[in-house]
Amino acid sequence: VQLQASGGGLVQAGDSLRLSCAVSGGTFSSYSVGWFRQAPGKEREFVSAISRSGGSTDFADSVKGRFTISSDSAKGTVYLQLTDLRSEDTAIYYCAAREEPYDNTWCAAGGEYRHWGRGTQVTVSS
Repeated sequence: VQLQASGGGLVQAGDSLRLSCAVSGGTFSSYSVGWFRQAPGKEREFVSAISRSGGSTDFADSVKGRFTISSDSAKGTVYLQLTDLRSEDTAIYYCAAREEPYDNTWCAAGGEYRHWGRGTQVTVSS
């Protein structure tokens, strides 16, 4: 399975971005997808995840109400919509996929994900 994250950029505080994670080489409906981010000098942290059907989602407290996650099975792509961006959202954002035997499951622990994409940089200027 290969993942390709895109959509990052340099924006101002309060702006929005949409990140995309294209999943290929596997059966899209078999995988939950998580988004993680890593800021300079900080540990990687969980941002959001979506179950393999797209019916269940989860968010870190720091982004609840500002970020949304969705999936398009026809395109094999998961989207992370970032709104009301803050300087503390500045980080490299990574998407990862985890094979799930059941629907409505996901994981917030990065170590549980086997497949990772290269990150996309999000920089928010205040």
